Amino acid sequence: GMAVWVRVLPSPRCLFDDPVQIRVEGLQPQQAVTLRASLVDESGELFEAHARYRAGSSGELDLSCFPALGGSYLGVEPMGLFWSLQSKAPYKRLAKRNVLTPFYVDLEVYEGHGDMNSLLGKCTNERWFLGEGVKRISVREGRLKATLFLPPGPGPFPGLIDLYGSGGGLVEYRASLLASRGFVTLAVAYMAFEDLPAMPEILDLAYFEEAVNFLRKQQQVKDTGIGVLGLSKGADLALSMATFLPGIKAAVSISGSSFNSFIPLRGDGFTIPAHPYDLERMKTSEESGLIDFSDVLVDHRDPVTWDCRIPLEKSLAKFLFLSGQDDRNWKSHLYCQDAVQRLQQHGREVEFCSYSGAGHLLEPPYLPLCQASIHRVLGMFVQWGGQWREHAKAQEDAWSRIQAFFWQHL
Repeated sequence: GMAVWVRVLPSPRCLFDDPVQIRVEGLQPQQAVTLRASLVDESGELFEAHARYRAGSSGELDLSCFPALGGSYLGVEPMGLFWSLQSKAPYKRLAKRNVLTPFYVDLEVYEGHGDMNSLLGKCTNERWFLGEGVKRISVREGRLKATLFLPPGPGPFPGLIDLYGSGGGLVEYRASLLASRGFVTLAVAYMAFEDLPAMPEILDLAYFEEAVNFLRKQQQVKDTGIGVLGLSKGADLALSMATFLPGIKAAVSISGSSFNSFIPLRGDGFTIPAHPYDLERMKTSEESGLIDFSDVLVDHRDPVTWDCRIPLEKSLAKFLFLSGQDDRNWKSHLYCQDAVQRLQQHGREVEFCSYSGAGHLLEPPYLPLCQASIHRVLGMFVQWGGQWREHAKAQEDAWSRIQAFFWQHL
């Protein structure tokens, strides 16, 4: 029979956050086929997705306009095979450890809507986290443990500090993608990395100030002030930096809180205590054994929490808050509302977006939803929440908002 071609357009090689068009040519008119995507991560874990389609009248299939009839998702979803990737073993989170290599996504077309026995055609999409010419520089200067990403060319570029959450480590893939989009980024580790303790007794604002100073003295960074982006625990650190450190013009909080969470923060002559919590109020699901943390924090309207508030209304920075209404890790939607209200009461401009059906881990687009995974520091399986399709749409929207916000204010 005719050869069946699977094509990834405009190119089989792209950045991870680039949408692509998947086309199949050479099928029979109206032929029933199943498309499968698979990816093996750096720890050898297999993630896969599949969807059933019917070819058009001339034997062609284009995922940007043909609906999936069943499988991992339904309807017209040009990137559905990517955002619906799911691990064979439960509760695995897809994350990129080494940004110098791509993820390879194998795309295969099988005959029919039943068993995937008869392979008709295949191709591989190479999805990179580091754009052409972006430099990755490991930073160990003073106490600072970080990675600097420089876009190609003299710049000057806007400078960003990127902070992940209480799982710790040095997480680079979001920073490397942002550098590929024209920002000088510094991904900063602050716990559970090298000799940084897994659960520090206190975090020092001076450490984050070192990061700011390091970034500001880079030749390629615009001298008009820098931005800071944080997820979860990293989000309240971003708000604290924007409040207490000079030179920060814009801050983005993803699934964060305007209270200092979990670890006291020491500033110059003051300490913000940790938001009080009670681990007795953890709930463990009967059937899955997963932990639900959403009730462990004392209600933020209780005066006992007020010392833990970050006085972000004193900041001169611009703020963007992003949260998911299906966050099962903590009530980020409520904290987001509290922060926005406080800023608005003080006449501050603030942008916010709360996504229905989105969970805690709002990541760069096309990283599949992780509803639960092991928390590296707590060593427990934690629920993150989120519904597949809504979460995927939220990630695409959030990513473009974050970039537009930083371009506007930096």
